[in-house]
Amino acid sequence: MLSQKLQEWESSGSYLSFHGHQVFFKTVGEGDTLILIHGFPSANWDWQLLWPGLEKQFNLVSPDMLGFGFSDKPQKYAYSIKGQADLFEALVKHLEIDDVCILAHDYGDTVAQELLARQLEGSLCFNIKMITFLNGGLFPETHRPLVLQRLLMTPLGGLLAKLMSKKKFARSLQKICSENFSQEDIELLWQLLNYKNGRAVIPKLIYYMKERRQNRSRWVGALQKTTIPLHLINGLIDPISGVHLVERFCEVVPRGHVTKLPGIGHYPQVEAPEKVLQAFLDKQHLISK
Repeated sequence: MLSQKLQEWESSGSYLSFHGHQVFFKTVGEGDTLILIHGFPSANWDWQLLWPGLEKQFNLVSPDMLGFGFSDKPQKYAYSIKGQADLFEALVKHLEIDDVCILAHDYGDTVAQELLARQLEGSLCFNIKMITFLNGGLFPETHRPLVLQRLLMTPLGGLLAKLMSKKKFARSLQKICSENFSQEDIELLWQLLNYKNGRAVIPKLIYYMKERRQNRSRWVGALQKTTIPLHLINGLIDPISGVHLVERFCEVVPRGHVTKLPGIGHYPQVEAPEKVLQAFLDKQHLISK
């Protein structure tokens, strides 16, 4: 049973048919288009605390990617980062948008990297003007997944996902987030994860960690080769992609911009939405340079 908050969120969105599956998305606001790309294993609900502040200045576009949130979660489907990037191209074409900025988190960071690589190749159907990344595995060599995440990629992954309880799920989140990630946040994320039997596709979705290693040259190379502004907003106490990610980002992408959030973990947009919003808006002047 979904909470009233989630029901209201879903009722305010729309659906797009993609490869025979229904993809949920929300779009609202006026001005320059800002695409928000959520992480694993959550949904575009992650952005709801930023939504009121952002929609005052941007045309917001944010889907639940296939396998996540309110979108379909087909079990017989070859999930991939490149497939999710295809979804974004289809959505942008559907909305007839030309230029965008991107705000991405976690799994979404990697999707944004694939879109950026396509732009450098000249094959992307829209133009990216700026990307802001939140905590995520931009560099596979510095990504430190939880033990549970590693196990989900093994032959036992299907059984582990099936047996996962809300209590175990909560403990995993509490390991990577600050106390600002509340019990209500956990409950709503758990509801979205289970919607449409979502736990069944987790082992397929988490293959993205292998994809990062396989495509490192392409995706890290895109960060190094692009001339558009890149901005990293990072919760420093995140054990998966915290301060060590910041250090690597500064080494590999020295022209990038960094905002550090002490005392904040893996979900900055949920744990410290005001700080993330301010940091994001402060850097938007970069696109005019």
